[in-house]
Amino acid sequence: MVSQFISPDEVGLLGDLDFEFPEGIHAIGRLDNHSEGLLILTTNKRVTKLLFESKTPHERTYLVMVRHKMTPETLEKLRSGVTIVIKGGVDYTTPPCDVQIVDMPDGLFEGAFKMRPEIPHTWLTITLTEGKFHQVRKMVGAVSHRCIRLIRISIEDLLLGDLQPGCVREIEETDFFNLLKIKNWQPK
Repeated sequence: MVSQFISPDEVGLLGDLDFEFPEGIHAIGRLDNHSEGLLILTTNKRVTKLLFESKTPHERTYLVMVRHKMTPETLEKLRSGVTIVIKGGVDYTTPPCDVQIVDMPDGLFEGAFKMRPEIPHTWLTITLTEGKFHQVRKMVGAVSHRCIRLIRISIEDLLLGDLQPGCVREIEETDFFNLLKIKNWQPK
């Protein structure tokens, strides 16, 4: 599904979920239809500005499966910053970020996704404080790896945890802002 409530295209939408969403809800930090994981939905229109347009950067961590084995030298390139092409065909060098090789997570292969064990791959966590259009995919592509699976697992201390695809977890507003490390917000 796409992280929208309406679309001119024939795609799965957030409104198709079995949940009664309040009026005025919208997605923050959307995921494309080839990505999965943590998605913030809120009725507070200030959250985007407070989270993604503030002077204080906020971390987002992704679990990434790439084709082929990644070498320590390639990891260091990702960590140091790589050049990707962004909107308008402009070259952009990504700032330093945290990249780690991790073990294959348990329980991620239920459902539609099928892993082909004969194809070598590497699982990574990549933690960024920015989010250019398809940035993680472009970063791993810049070091000659193809992104096979991309799962956002956290935004600051707000964790995906064991939340399953298509499920919704409501969070109290105070807890929500504390987990996202957003200060100086006022309750509605």
